[in-house]
Amino acid sequence: MRRLCACTLLLAAAACGGRDAAPPVATPSFSASKTRVPLGSPVDFTYAFDVASDARIEGDYTVFVHFLDADGQLMWTDDHTPVVPTSQWQPGQKVQYTRTVFVPIFPYHGPATVTIGLYNGPSFDDRLPLAGQGSGREYVVGTIDLAPQSEAVYVVFDEGWHSPELAPDGSAREWHWMTGAGTLTFRNPRKDVTLYLEFDGQPQVFGDAPQTLVVMSGGHEIARLPVDNSDAKLHRLPITAAQLGDGEKAQVRLTVDKTFVPASTPDMGVDPRELGVRVYRANIEVE
Repeated sequence: MRRLCACTLLLAAAACGGRDAAPPVATPSFSASKTRVPLGSPVDFTYAFDVASDARIEGDYTVFVHFLDADGQLMWTDDHTPVVPTSQWQPGQKVQYTRTVFVPIFPYHGPATVTIGLYNGPSFDDRLPLAGQGSGREYVVGTIDLAPQSEAVYVVFDEGWHSPELAPDGSAREWHWMTGAGTLTFRNPRKDVTLYLEFDGQPQVFGDAPQTLVVMSGGHEIARLPVDNSDAKLHRLPITAAQLGDGEKAQVRLTVDKTFVPASTPDMGVDPRELGVRVYRANIEVE
């Protein structure tokens, strides 16, 4: 197994003893579906690792991805478990996968440097050597340009929504509960768009007959989705310019065939509201 030297490595620390003498286990690379991304918008990041011909990795490492501002300060991370665990990486194999990420909203726009590495354990001390430019076994793999949030299409949770709620764990995760129907309103770009809709429900309430969520725009049915997930699931729904209509504003209407009231449902608390689905994200991306 390729292991790192014994000294402690922090996020911005230099590699022990200067140049890293350990042979790399893989060569990382990165690409984005678009190079200019408005704050708060979705983007697809593709990560790849070309495994060295003689690599042997013991244990399952986590991929850390850091996004740094022009001063090298950390803005956010996309740490994750690779789709193929590192203990199963084979010599000469190319491990590649794509993740959809929503860029957080920061008081910054401009170039962002993307760095990557592999670590094991909560202290970040155990890192694997990779091929590339960097220090502290944190490697530069690319850049993206962060644009102002005003460049994105702003979506309003209009009629049929309860007030936004925040996750109690302090993660800044936010959602809106819908009633039986809810409207999303936005400036009509008069172009084909994709609706990124992330939602979940409480399928256990409805047993073997889950709710159905119908998505409509301009009188056209865009999608009919079963609400069979209690964990957030992201859907990409294409909407044509014709389906958006000719008005200055466009609307997407969501409806469910069944609702529930927690206070009237066993073991669901005292919430008296009528609830349909819980929406975490509703973003419009112009094609």
